[in-house]
Amino acid sequence: MNILVINAGSSSLKYQLFNMKDESVLAKGKVERIGMETAILTHEPSGKSEVHEVSEILEHTTAIRKVLDKLVHPQQGVLTSTAEIDAVGHRVVHGGESFKSSVLVNEDVKREIKRLFDLAPLHNPAHMLGIAAVEANMPDVPQAVVFDTAFHQSMPAPAYLYPVPMALYRKHKVRRYGFHGTSHKYVSERAAAFLGRPLEQLKLVTCHIGNGASCAAVLGGKSVDTSMGMTPLEGLMMGTRSGDLDPAIVPFAMGKEDLTLGEISSMLNKHSGLQAISGISSDMREIVEAVEAGDKNAKLAFDMYEYRLRKYIGAYAAAMNGIDAIVFTAGVGENSELLRKTVCEQLTFLGVEFDEEANRAGRGQDRRISKPGSKVEVLVIPTNEEWMIARDTYALAQKTN
Repeated sequence: MNILVINAGSSSLKYQLFNMKDESVLAKGKVERIGMETAILTHEPSGKSEVHEVSEILEHTTAIRKVLDKLVHPQQGVLTSTAEIDAVGHRVVHGGESFKSSVLVNEDVKREIKRLFDLAPLHNPAHMLGIAAVEANMPDVPQAVVFDTAFHQSMPAPAYLYPVPMALYRKHKVRRYGFHGTSHKYVSERAAAFLGRPLEQLKLVTCHIGNGASCAAVLGGKSVDTSMGMTPLEGLMMGTRSGDLDPAIVPFAMGKEDLTLGEISSMLNKHSGLQAISGISSDMREIVEAVEAGDKNAKLAFDMYEYRLRKYIGAYAAAMNGIDAIVFTAGVGENSELLRKTVCEQLTFLGVEFDEEANRAGRGQDRRISKPGSKVEVLVIPTNEEWMIARDTYALAQKTN
């Protein structure tokens, strides 16, 4: 069975095609600048040369059609016909309280995703465009949706509720939802396999650290707390997002700087975090380079970023009354030796014994960066959200056959 995985943004679309028989990636790619005459399609078929094309792609239906054309192209493709695509899986950021697991797309599911537009105005509408585009091109192919929020639906009420009037929850569902759930679930399962221990017996803190970043407390394979909240703005300091702050700063800054709601939201989401403090970049690689060159603002940005991450790890160890392993994943978590080193060297109170040599070796694979005998294991596990989406889609599609 072949599964096409789609991650649709407002002006972009990423895809991977999986052969679930051996879980191999047959092709992957992306379409950028959708809505423009100079849209860019990048197609990477397995075992063949990478393809780049610039053309007019004004909406997602055309983008999907061009992707399908590449997948079945005589020279550049990996299939003989689109009929060989058995199902399509979509990443959807927000499933609210309605979805605790992945589901097949039907009219009720589409209506509910649309109802949740207010909770994820930048993401859910784009995901719906992807679903509609697949329907237009392959109307008879089953589609599944895999939600970033679903894994965190196991959180207990003390973790997901905010201490504000309950009317806000009852009427508007103001609560913590959490995100990156597909990644947190994946690395939790991989960590248990790596350690050779039942997931049900483990207390894990998983750290998905990329341009967007979140931690999760995973107790017995279930998320019991996570750092992102009703939106992906809460929690850790990120590339351009502020993370946690005093909510009174919002009306204060609006009054002092004469900002609108839209402007303050843009400031906190797009002009804060590493970018704001360093004045250089939102990219951790550039921050580390500047730190090594002696830039004081970059050093302050790095120190704030690391400190907040370390605080969350300590808090989640307290939330679970212990911790067996810390897992680093995603772009920064997998690649920043300095961040992992700085965090782990200050977690000795938990029983972390950090292995600096292991921290420098073995990129791109599951590995241990704590010393043998460390009371708390520290792992680096590359995430694979697309494979998780393909796996869930495969399981759901089999039920329809």
